Amino acid sequence: MTTETTNNAGAKTGGNKPTHVAKLRIGHGKQATYERIGVAWVKEDGAVFVKLHGTQIVSEGFSLYPVAAEEGAR
Repeated sequence: MTTETTNNAGAKTGGNKPTHVAKLRIGHGKQATYERIGVAWVKEDGAVFVKLHGTQIVSEGFSLYPVAAEEGAR
């Protein structure tokens, strides 16, 4: 028996932790920082479902990074 369900976007949820973290780069060079803006899951068909947190507007794009085992899915 599994605790996974499928949400409206077709991504598994419930027992399935995000596979990626969405981050926005702020600044340039060595002074740049990364703000976590959401999470993402890879769907069974290979598509990526992204869920952004808050109401920010991302005009320059964002990056997806695999979730590190020690970082978890906060």
